Amino acid sequence: MVDRSREVVLPTYRVTVAAGALENAGDVVRSVADAHRYAIITDDNVGPVYASRLRAALGDSRTQVFTIPAGEAHKTRGTWISLTDEMLAAGFARDSSIVALGGGVVGDLAGFVAATFMRGIQFVQVPTSLLAMIDASVGGKTGVDTPAGKNLVGAFHQPAAVIADTSVLATLPIDHLRAGLAEAIKHGVIADADYFDSVISLASNLGAVDVSGSAMLDLVARSIEIKADVVRRDEREGGVRKTLNFGHTIGHAVELCSDFAMLHGEAVAIGMVYEARLAEQLGIAEAGTAARVRDANAAAGLPVARPREITAERIVVATRGDKKARAGQVEYALPVRVGAMTAAGGTWSVPVAESAVSDVLG
Repeated sequence: MVDRSREVVLPTYRVTVAAGALENAGDVVRSVADAHRYAIITDDNVGPVYASRLRAALGDSRTQVFTIPAGEAHKTRGTWISLTDEMLAAGFARDSSIVALGGGVVGDLAGFVAATFMRGIQFVQVPTSLLAMIDASVGGKTGVDTPAGKNLVGAFHQPAAVIADTSVLATLPIDHLRAGLAEAIKHGVIADADYFDSVISLASNLGAVDVSGSAMLDLVARSIEIKADVVRRDEREGGVRKTLNFGHTIGHAVELCSDFAMLHGEAVAIGMVYEARLAEQLGIAEAGTAARVRDANAAAGLPVARPREITAERIVVATRGDKKARAGQVEYALPVRVGAMTAAGGTWSVPVAESAVSDVLG
């Protein structure tokens, strides 16, 4: 029974956050994405734990589970091809819907399948990682990685609903919880200094936090509110939505250079530290901003410097493939202080010379 819940309303769908929300997932999915058949896309970590419960909630006769290997290394065009071919072979058609059950990799990939299958069918996000709950499942970005970089092939395709059950976080390894907190820290930096401080407070005692309790529920809901507010104002990243990329330009490059051995949140934490330092070096951020960002990530147990085996030069080269590059120059979303980002004359991103990036990377 759900006894605590929050709802965040976006223009075309609702995000439900509750301990125990998975028990009501069947009713929610049917109400917003009623279909003749449901394809549950999950991975080989999450599927064995939760897929049977979700399938029973939707009706076994109407559902089929499609399982991919876990990990960012499998968020590829090849996996997208395999999933679409398997769905076609199983007789799924335009009167079908997809349910994404898993973390950010599953959500991005399943969403891209939904965006392209039969020219687009409905899908529902059921995120099972903290990072997916507070960031990846909200906003409609879907896609896959390529050898040139992350998320370079994809589409905007909004879910019909997002169902975030915080109780499932109890089965999440502690390093994955920490990785999720990186996105919460980011939300604090871009929009809410008080929230930033509350994330640090929770992160400092993460091992003792009841993931089904009110503190985690409030954290997840507030992060979703921040992201939802940005997405409402700029769905397709033409302006203010670029602020959500704070930490991700260098972060994606670090992640790519690690051959995806590093968790996404860990790479973003490193990216935030260097990009905050870059903002100070360029005279954009108030003095002390970089130190606050570094200390917050350290308090969460996240890395705050590039692995020594990944050179500054490799990271700079990797940033060139970033989808935010314009006219051959990479652009960065940079803070002016914790809680506010530079509007940069309405562009919300700043072109930065590679030499400046090399300097902060050391």
